[in-house]
Amino acid sequence: MKARATVVAVKWSDEPIEVLMLPVMVAEMDAGRRPRQARPINLLAGQKLEYVGLGHAIALSFSGGAQIFIESVAHLDGPGGRVDVEPGDNPSDAFVTLLGDVVRSAWTRESGELEIAFGSGATLLVGVDADFESWAVAGPDRFLIVCLARGELAVWDANAEAPVA
Repeated sequence: MKARATVVAVKWSDEPIEVLMLPVMVAEMDAGRRPRQARPINLLAGQKLEYVGLGHAIALSFSGGAQIFIESVAHLDGPGGRVDVEPGDNPSDAFVTLLGDVVRSAWTRESGELEIAFGSGATLLVGVDADFESWAVAGPDRFLIVCLARGELAVWDANAEAPVA
């Protein structure tokens, strides 16, 4: 993903320090590559948004253990109208309005965009980047779907006997 983290070690004492970093997505050769087609993401349905992390990547964590990482422009359509949220140094805190809201449905569009409908009527649409990975959904049981550059999807599902096709 396009976000980068830099860790600088400075020794002030002999006490160990803990550094919290976002997970890094590394593509493995056994990922199933998806042709451009709409796909439901059922593991998000019925899950409550419990955490929003803002920064160079936006992190959304849900009650069932699934997480979404966003690194491109996202559009939130809600009661207050449409808000465009771009990760970075000063992202909008519009996602905070979704805390406690339950996912009604989630799917990928044929273009590779991620669309999530919430119980409140709000809709989140995460765009595709031409040069970088733009979003990822990670779930329990080693499920992972990553939107690669230009909207191609890579899917890993530990419950599938063969790569997801």
